[in-house]
Amino acid sequence: MVFRNTFTVAGLLLTMALAGCSTTTPFQTSTASYSSVSDAAYVLPTIPVQKIAPEYRRQRVKYETAEAPGTIVVDTQNKFLYHVEPDGKAMRYGIGVGREGFQWKGSAKVAMKREWPTWTPPAPMIKRQPELAKYAGGMKPGLTNPLGARALYLYKGGRDSGYRLHGTPEWWSIGKNVSSGCIRLINQDIMDLYERSDVGAKVVVL
Repeated sequence: MVFRNTFTVAGLLLTMALAGCSTTTPFQTSTASYSSVSDAAYVLPTIPVQKIAPEYRRQRVKYETAEAPGTIVVDTQNKFLYHVEPDGKAMRYGIGVGREGFQWKGSAKVAMKREWPTWTPPAPMIKRQPELAKYAGGMKPGLTNPLGARALYLYKGGRDSGYRLHGTPEWWSIGKNVSSGCIRLINQDIMDLYERSDVGAKVVVL
């Protein structure tokens, strides 16, 4: 009797494993934690995950690509960012992307990584939004800083592109066309991506 039960459980586990090999659903469901995080001198608030569409929550998925592991692929149309892993997998994050007139595509590389970065609005942005002139010298890091908890600085041809992969306190903007061209992630997600990504990593924006 004990043998038969053990065999049944083993068979069930084998069936589940085989099913996982053929499925096109994520390897792991959206179990990512979006709870409060104490980091440096700051305490990030809990994100109400039930208000974020399941597809935009951090999860490992099947992802076939010719890009090498470690590459970051940004799918602006579907609002996904993929950190490519070996064996046809990737860690996928929901993102907010550039609004009409601010989209871009191409390749870049991560030239710098910063924790709790200072945000300095570029001159064209200040011209469009004069109220931002007070931050021309830089806005101090903090919970309301537009760059959030982390930023990856993108360079093209050895020069700063002006674009960033960064966190945002506006978690509700994920899945939308909202930015001035930068790619924004939930703070807890950019912290995860920050740890997985290396300086020099290739970034492909589709």
